[in-house]
Amino acid sequence: MSSLTEKDRPIVQLLLNAGTCPRCILRFCSVGSQMLYRHPYKDLMKVLKEFLKNGPEKEDTVCFDVVDPPCKRIRLEHPEEGPEDLNHNGALQQIPQVNDENTAVENSDVKVCNVCLGILQEFCEADFVKKVCQKVNSADYQFTSFVFSVSLPPQLSVRERAAWLVLKQEMRATACPDCFKPAKNKQSVFTRMAVIKALEKIKEEDFLKHFPCPPSSPKNLCVALEIQCNNGAVFVAGRYNKYSRNLPQTPWIIDGERKLESSVEELISEHLMAEFKADSFNFSSSGREDVDVRTLGNGRPFAIELVNPRRIHFTAEEMKRLQQTINTSSDKIQVRDLQLVTREAIGRMKEGEEEKTKTYSALIWTEKAIQKEDIAFLDDIKELKLDQKTPLRVLHRRPLAVRCRIIHTMRSEYIDEHHFRLHLKTQAGTYIKEFVHGDFGRTKPNIGSLLNRTADILELDVESVDVDWPPTLDN
Repeated sequence: MSSLTEKDRPIVQLLLNAGTCPRCILRFCSVGSQMLYRHPYKDLMKVLKEFLKNGPEKEDTVCFDVVDPPCKRIRLEHPEEGPEDLNHNGALQQIPQVNDENTAVENSDVKVCNVCLGILQEFCEADFVKKVCQKVNSADYQFTSFVFSVSLPPQLSVRERAAWLVLKQEMRATACPDCFKPAKNKQSVFTRMAVIKALEKIKEEDFLKHFPCPPSSPKNLCVALEIQCNNGAVFVAGRYNKYSRNLPQTPWIIDGERKLESSVEELISEHLMAEFKADSFNFSSSGREDVDVRTLGNGRPFAIELVNPRRIHFTAEEMKRLQQTINTSSDKIQVRDLQLVTREAIGRMKEGEEEKTKTYSALIWTEKAIQKEDIAFLDDIKELKLDQKTPLRVLHRRPLAVRCRIIHTMRSEYIDEHHFRLHLKTQAGTYIKEFVHGDFGRTKPNIGSLLNRTADILELDVESVDVDWPPTLDN
C-alpha cells in the first residue's frame, strides 16, 4: 500500500507552491509503488489538495488499490534552450501504464511541472499510451516479450537536484566546464552522462549560485520527438563455399570506389535481410580468404547478426528453403548448415582461432625446371616453423610484426617441369602466398629457399577450415 502521512505535508505544500506536478511530488515523498501513479493527473491533484486541507490532528493516508502494470523506447525533448535547459538524449526509465478510462492532460488547464517538464503529466495519460500502442501495432514486429523505455532530457537531472536542495534546506555552479567537452558524433556537449558527472562534482553552494532552487516553471510541456520500436538482434550461422576467383569476402572499396560489384557477405545477407525484414547486418567469419582464393570442401564458418528484424520465428524447414534460395541465386557461392544461433554460440567460432588448422591446395610455378624427385622431400617435412613478417600486401592495415606459424604437413603433386601442386595443412593465420614466394625474404623459410630456386604461386584454394561449428545439419 502506498500512502502519504503527516510527515509528508510540508514537502507536498512546498513542491505544490513551486509548481511541481503530483507524480513528481509522490516521487519526492518516496512513494515507490506504481499504484498511485496510475491515476489521472487531475485526480491526483485533487487528492493532494484535499490532503493539505485536512488538519494535522489526523493521520492522513492517500492510497489506491491497483495492480502494478507490466513494464518501447521514447525520446523526449523540451523545446526551451539555454544553459539551464539542456536537451537531447537521456536515461532509460519505466513509465507506468494507465487505465483506458483515464483522460489526457489538457495543456491549457495545467501548469507545466518545474521538475519533469510535463513528462509525468502528459505521458502517463491514456491518450499518449494509446499512441505508443498504435506505434507498436503498426511496426509489425514478431515478439514474445518487450521492454518499454524512455530517453529523458538531461536537464531533468539538474531540475531534480534543485528540487532536492530546496527540500533539504526546508525552503529553498561553477558549471564544471571539464565535464562538457565536445565529442565526435554528438549534437550537444550537454549529454546525460556529462550532466550527471557535473552534478556529482559540483558543490551545493556552487549549484545554488547557478541554478534557481526550486527550479522555475517552464512555459511549455516537454514533447515526444519520436516513438521508436526496436527488436533484439537475430543471429544466423552456416558455412559458405566460394567458387569464384574474382569475389571478395566483404565489399572491396578503395578510396570510396567499389572495385568489384559484389561480395560473399552481400550475396548471403541480401536474402536474409529480406526474409527477416531487418534494418542492417553485421558479418563475421572464421578467418577470410583473398579475393582470388576459392573456399572448397566443407566451407568456411560464418555468422550474420541481423539488426532490428521484424520477423524472428523461422522453422527448420523455412531455414532450409532460405538456404536453397541463396544457393540458386548465384553460382559463385553456396551455403550449408544455415541455422539460427544465439549470440553466445558465435563465440565458439572465434575460440582458439590460431590453434585451429586449415588445409590448402596451391598451384606453384618454378623459374628453373624441376623433376618429381626435386620436390619429393617436401612430403617428409613435418611441423615446419616459419617466421613471417607482416606481408607487404597487408602492411597498410595490419601492424608490423614477426609472427611464428607452423606448417604441419605438406604433400607435393608433380605436374610438369615448371609446375607442381602442394597440399598443406597449416596453423590458422599462416600466410600461404608468402610461404611460397618468400615475400622478398620476409617469410623464412619458404618454398623458394627450400627448393633453392625462384617460386611463385599461381592459384590457391582453401580445402578445409577445421572449426567444429556450427553444428552440421542434415541438408
